[in-house]
Amino acid sequence: MSSTNTTSSSWWKTSTVYQVYPKSFNDTTGSGTGDIRGLTEKLDYLQHLGIDIVWLQPVYVSPQHDNGYDVADYYRINPDFGTMEDFDELLKGLKARDMKLMIDIVVNHSSTDHEWFQQSRSSKENPYRDYYIWKDPASDGGVPNNWQSKFGGPAWQFDEQTGQYFLTLFDKTQADLNWENEQVRKAVQDMIKFWAEKGVDGFRMDVINLISKDQRFPDDDGSVSPGDGRKFYTDGPRVHEYITEMYEEVFGPYNMVTVGEMSSTTLEHCIKYSNPASREFSMTFNFHHLKVDYPNGQKWELMPYDFEAMKQLFSEWQIGMQAGGGWNALFLNNHDQPRALSRFADDGDYRAESAKMLATTIHGMQGTPYVYQGEEIGMPNPVWNDVSEFRDIESTNMYRLLQEERGKSAEEALQIVKERSRDNSRTPMQWDGSENAGFTTGTPWIKVDERYPSIHVAQQMADPNSIYYHYRKLIALRKQVRVLTDGLYERLDDAHPDVFAYARTNGSETLIVVSNFSKRDVTFAFSDAVWNDHIAGKSAELLIGNTEVSPALKQEISLSPYSSYMWLVPQQD
Repeated sequence: MSSTNTTSSSWWKTSTVYQVYPKSFNDTTGSGTGDIRGLTEKLDYLQHLGIDIVWLQPVYVSPQHDNGYDVADYYRINPDFGTMEDFDELLKGLKARDMKLMIDIVVNHSSTDHEWFQQSRSSKENPYRDYYIWKDPASDGGVPNNWQSKFGGPAWQFDEQTGQYFLTLFDKTQADLNWENEQVRKAVQDMIKFWAEKGVDGFRMDVINLISKDQRFPDDDGSVSPGDGRKFYTDGPRVHEYITEMYEEVFGPYNMVTVGEMSSTTLEHCIKYSNPASREFSMTFNFHHLKVDYPNGQKWELMPYDFEAMKQLFSEWQIGMQAGGGWNALFLNNHDQPRALSRFADDGDYRAESAKMLATTIHGMQGTPYVYQGEEIGMPNPVWNDVSEFRDIESTNMYRLLQEERGKSAEEALQIVKERSRDNSRTPMQWDGSENAGFTTGTPWIKVDERYPSIHVAQQMADPNSIYYHYRKLIALRKQVRVLTDGLYERLDDAHPDVFAYARTNGSETLIVVSNFSKRDVTFAFSDAVWNDHIAGKSAELLIGNTEVSPALKQEISLSPYSSYMWLVPQQD
């Protein structure tokens, strides 16, 4: 097993990131809301798991209309989460454990409560007017164009005071910043520098590929689906210029690890965003593989996920990013997605096997893996009983719109929201079997999943065969096995209806990953070409598996439900 040897400038290629949704992670005050000290208290847990980088989601001052992604002050900590002193303590605790901190930067938009926006709306002559995107009403007095908000409804809000509309691609209280204005870009760079000077090591840039808009602001003629205007602001005309400018001013000089969250992007753009020669980001998130259960691209409709489409997308991005010198952020879960365990596998009888199988499949690919809180203990989507249990603005909006605009019954609308809601991933972290899963001594801001007594950290850490220990081993392997970092990707399963199999090769060793995504026993056979090329006559070592058996690598393999294995094959001369 050859060890990794990445250069110091790309240390994050062998790292694993842990995403913390602070509101739901750990509450130390009894307020019912998680806090910064709650994260500091759990650093030993994350260190034991093997985490290198902790991504802390927004803890800035915010009215919380979109769970902190509506920032009202980029320089201050929201008192609900603690103080700047708490933040400094967190940094100190991370540094003491040789771990790094990545924070969210949300600069496609700000909250309408932000001082910049308050100034901007006060008059057309205000110096801050041009910090945001203001337009006159259309000739009929209506919205300036037909662009739609990502949260439903028009992407424009009318402001009585000055008689103009301002652009809001997300919630109506999230006003889009005008990146054409050099002063906006300078203000953003200054803010990022402030956090870098504090000792923050990296940034996750929220929907950053939407910052450059087509300055004609045309109507969308619907010729390209979904016809909601996104083609005029996604990966827009000056986006690469703006990001390179941030790199030159901040990311490069401070040696930051950065990840761009890319909405509705393309492979070609992501290669450019993450190829070191472009001087933009370390890596990118794309979401195409998480739309394989959207019928005709419709998030708020249900269908079983398209397994073949998922495999093709993973393969296309693995091969394409490698060919173009880009770098992937690897993930199946985050704060905006239902739990992958419930979505793509079995969260009931085969919960443990399923969780381990999904993890092995993702962690064997090229890129930097991201673990979302609770994923490492196999947290499923919670049991929802009533719409009143939801807290997410997008979910409650859609529950109403599905009935009003799409003719769904209340029961149908609830079923869709249950499966699609972002709240699925936002229920409290399950630490132990005590009340509220050990998350809080108060009343949690959102319900705790009622199954927590049988799914929690304390129980998992006591069981060496648990999902937690499977993750711990995968995270360790990334540092030990070089082919996980530099191996070329090759898909091996030839459209098998139940199995996803791929190889990673670097000339000196080959990694083979085989996963059964079904709840039945299946057989998988390697083609003669693959077998002779990579495996025949060589001694394969099973690095990790999720069943009690430790199968040898054979040309034909029997796979039990949701079983998954990773073998290492040295390539002798």
